[in-house]
Amino acid sequence: MGRGVPVYPSLRFKTRRKMPKLKTHTGAAKRFSKTGTGKIKRGHTKTRHILSSKSPKTKRKLGKSALVSDGDYKKAARMIPYA
Repeated sequence: MGRGVPVYPSLRFKTRRKMPKLKTHTGAAKRFSKTGTGKIKRGHTKTRHILSSKSPKTKRKLGKSALVSDGDYKKAARMIPYA
């Protein structure tokens, strides 16, 4: 007030600071997806090669998706905030 700079009340709220946007981890976005209830789905590992030594039952089981465990849920959810 004493510096000679006029204070305009209408300009006080126009430059509100917003929270920064969260960046999605693109590697995690390719690997995880959210279900309708908010759980996180993931794929199984060990399905790319050396399948001849695996039984048909094992290959059938590995082809289906699974849910992220409770211990890893927070870490995975932080990497895909907008999924």
